[in-house]
Amino acid sequence: MSAWLDWLAGPLRYPFMVRGLLAAVMAGAVCALVGTYVVLRGMAFLGDALAHAILPGVAVGYLVAGGARGSLFWWGLATAVLTSLGIGAISRVAKVKEDTAIGIIFAGMFALGIALLSTVRDYSVDLAHLLFGDVLGVSTADLRLTALFGGAVVLLIIAFYKEFMVLSFDPVLAATLRIPARLFEYLLLVLIAVAVVVSMQTVGVALMVAMLVTPAATAYLVTRRLPVMMVLAAAMAAFSGLVGLYLSYYAGVASGAAIVLTCTALFGLVWGARSLARRIRPQESSLG
Repeated sequence: MSAWLDWLAGPLRYPFMVRGLLAAVMAGAVCALVGTYVVLRGMAFLGDALAHAILPGVAVGYLVAGGARGSLFWWGLATAVLTSLGIGAISRVAKVKEDTAIGIIFAGMFALGIALLSTVRDYSVDLAHLLFGDVLGVSTADLRLTALFGGAVVLLIIAFYKEFMVLSFDPVLAATLRIPARLFEYLLLVLIAVAVVVSMQTVGVALMVAMLVTPAATAYLVTRRLPVMMVLAAAMAAFSGLVGLYLSYYAGVASGAAIVLTCTALFGLVWGARSLARRIRPQESSLG
């Protein structure tokens, strides 16, 4: 028993691990809550695009600050919000399909970010941190920003739960009830953008879509009730953050990748258990 407790307490001796665990839990829960709507509305491509589109903003922040990483959050946040609003505007004003607008902005912004970062003499390490996360480098100030903006996202989701639910399941009813659909569409885009930036340092740009989609998709396999789905998705994301960081500490693998692999493993287990249960039930009914 004492060996098990020592194993659990080992990483907690280091302040950077404690900060990393807190950041992973908070960011995972926020992404999972927003990701519920991403999964229900089929917006996974949008989440991936926003995650990659923040790269030029982060690159500009990095260059302006002379390599310091303290201002990256704000530059990334501004870029993500403007990009999310731009995608909505282009899809309406230019009269192109939303996935087409997403593809155009996604490719252009990501290429711009790489171009900007390539001007730095030794950009490879910093690019790796941006692409794959650096949760163990989370500072106390980063934690405060994560808690502040993550809490704001959660409060807005709670405050407008009914509006988002109606728009997600029955747009015709939303129009009947005179819910300002366009306003809430833009608000949801902004919430996704904020969730992406909040989780940027945890799993990085390249793996961000997994935190938005995988926990929510796993919860969707278990229940169709939206409140239960949200709670399950947030719990799974938080659990994945904890387990992933422990795997990172003891197995010596990248923390962001370990968190995402844990999410994927949970999805696989739930999907496998659900498939097995479906096969067993017809056999039981035929025997009965």
